[in-house]
Amino acid sequence: MFAFSAIYVPLLELNATILSGRMCANPMINIILNGCNGKMGRVVTRIASESNDCKIVAGFDISDEIKNEYPVYSNPYDFNSSADVIIDFSHPDSLKKLLPFAISRKLPLVIATTGLSHQQVLMLHETANHVPVFFSANMSLGVNLLIDLVTRAAKILEDSFDIEIIEKHHNQKIDSPSGTALAIADAISASLSQTKEYVYDRHSVRKKRGKNEIGIHAVRGGTIVGEHSVIFAGNDEIIEIKHCAMSKEIFAVGAIKAAKYIVGKDAGMYTMKDLVNNI
Repeated sequence: MFAFSAIYVPLLELNATILSGRMCANPMINIILNGCNGKMGRVVTRIASESNDCKIVAGFDISDEIKNEYPVYSNPYDFNSSADVIIDFSHPDSLKKLLPFAISRKLPLVIATTGLSHQQVLMLHETANHVPVFFSANMSLGVNLLIDLVTRAAKILEDSFDIEIIEKHHNQKIDSPSGTALAIADAISASLSQTKEYVYDRHSVRKKRGKNEIGIHAVRGGTIVGEHSVIFAGNDEIIEIKHCAMSKEIFAVGAIKAAKYIVGKDAGMYTMKDLVNNI
C-alpha cells in the first residue's frame, strides 16, 4: 500500500499541474518585426495577433503612416525593451542597420527579405558567427517540400530528362528570376553528379538545348502571388511538379514558425530544410 501511495500522490499533483495549464502552455515569443508597415509586414502583424504563443512587441520601419498596436521605430537603437527574435520582411538595404543591432542585442534573426546580393548573403553568414540566423529564399513550407521532391526526382531522372524551371509573380516584383527559382535550381544542381549550367535567355543564342542545362524562365503579370513549376522532359513523357501560392499568408505563417524554431538555438545559419526536418 505504501508503494502505491508513493506513486499515486505525485501523479495526482502532475495531473493537477497539467489541468491548470502550467505545463501545457507554450512560452510566449516576443517578436520585433522589421518592415512592419510593408505589405508582408502587415500580414505578419495580423497572423501574429491571432496566435496565442507569440506577439509583436515592436516594429521597425522607415514609414510611420500606419498605426499599430505596438510601437514602431525608424531607428532600431531607439528600442530599449526586451524581445526574443527579429523577423525581417523589408528591403535588402535595411540589413546594414539591422544586422549590427541584432548582434549588439544577441537577438536571433529570421531573414525573409528576398533579392539579396551576394555581398548581403555574405553579411548574413558573418552575422551567423554571433547569433542564430534563419535565412530562406521562400518561407513557404510547401515550396520547401517541393524542393525536397524535385531533388529526389532529379537524381533518378538525371541521365535522360531535361530540366526546366518556370516561375510566375505579380507585375510589381523587382527581382527576376525569383530567389525561390534560383534556390530550386541550386538544390537540383547540388544533388546531381555534374554541376548544371543555368540558361535564362534562350532567344539570344540560336542553338540546340545543351544536355547540361537548367532553363529558368520568369513571368510577370497581374497579381500572381507566386507559382513555381519544375518540368522534367524526357522521351515521350513529361513530369511536372508545381507549387502555387494563393495568398501571402503562407509566407507569414512560415516566418513565424521559423521564429519559434530559432529562439534558443546556438549561433549559426539555419534554413527551411532544418525546420522541415525538425517537423
